[in-house]
Amino acid sequence: MTETPTAPTPAQEQARAQISVPAQHPMVTVLGSGDSLLRVIEKAFPAADIHVRGNEISAVGDPAEVALIQRVFDEMMLVLRTGQPMTEDAVERSIAMLKASENGESDGQETPAQVLTQNILSSRGRTIRPKTLNQKRYVDAIDKHTIVFGIGPAGTGKTYLAMAKAVQALQSKQVNRIILTRPAVEAGERLGFLPGTLYEKIDPYLRPLYDALHDMLDPDSIPRLMAAGTIEVAPLAYMRGRTLNDAFIILDEAQNTSPEQMKMFLTRLGFDSKIVITGDVTQVDLPGGTKSGLRQVQDILEGVDDVHFSRLTSHDVVRHKLVGRIVDAYEKYDSRHVTENGGAAKGGRGRAAGHGHKGK
Repeated sequence: MTETPTAPTPAQEQARAQISVPAQHPMVTVLGSGDSLLRVIEKAFPAADIHVRGNEISAVGDPAEVALIQRVFDEMMLVLRTGQPMTEDAVERSIAMLKASENGESDGQETPAQVLTQNILSSRGRTIRPKTLNQKRYVDAIDKHTIVFGIGPAGTGKTYLAMAKAVQALQSKQVNRIILTRPAVEAGERLGFLPGTLYEKIDPYLRPLYDALHDMLDPDSIPRLMAAGTIEVAPLAYMRGRTLNDAFIILDEAQNTSPEQMKMFLTRLGFDSKIVITGDVTQVDLPGGTKSGLRQVQDILEGVDDVHFSRLTSHDVVRHKLVGRIVDAYEKYDSRHVTENGGAAKGGRGRAAGHGHKGK
């Protein structure tokens, strides 16, 4: 980070920003342990020179880049002011949000600090928050609309955030119960041939929903809440013929519903209830020839009042960074496969994309 003086020319016009870190924020909270956060910023803006002296940070370089660097540090200060620590991941996401806004790829209505400090649920010493702009808008849509579809690839938090909103609604007495459901597609919705009790039969298909519940509630309370009917976890087939009032209902893995099942589920909606439907249309595991209800419903309900579609992308993946790259690689492969094989590949894309890489 050495600065070489050069004779300024119009083509090399440089700008300087001076950032003073308030005394209440130790420099390690801003720069990170071993300057890890500073290195993230330097890597994102390699052409700029960033220097630290005492509690002063200076940035010299292209005017647009220097302005962005100043905004990054300003957003970090706002987050730190809430008592929430900054992480390398949070800094990377803040930079990505600011660059997207600067490039016109985002409307920039929400700032990184607004996204990163929105608390949904606090449980056992940890707080669940959105980590990306699309995740924040998804969470906000759940507050504003009766039916919300969260559509996106694995790892984007669509089911986890919906579960957090459901627990929040139950704890604040907005609803009297939570109903969690998935199509048991691997068993063809016919669970009778599996050994054991009903609980043992459905457990493998619903295990991811149990796992999320254990993150958000005292594990000892879950059997009691389930015994009382306050939390119900059941295959989609068990929703038929019911009207669900005063409930927060989540349908997970909705790409594996048929159009008939999707219509059946949506018409279970009762008074003072909310429905969130999550799925990934690139991971359809339905038998050959069966259409995905999640794909079809987008054409049917798009634009209907009080129904909202939130679409997440590989940029919203909040698992290991490699997961986002894997999702992108599969999308590129699928696009190339469609191009190489023409119309025939398009017709079979759901099946080709679904088999071989399922899971959430």
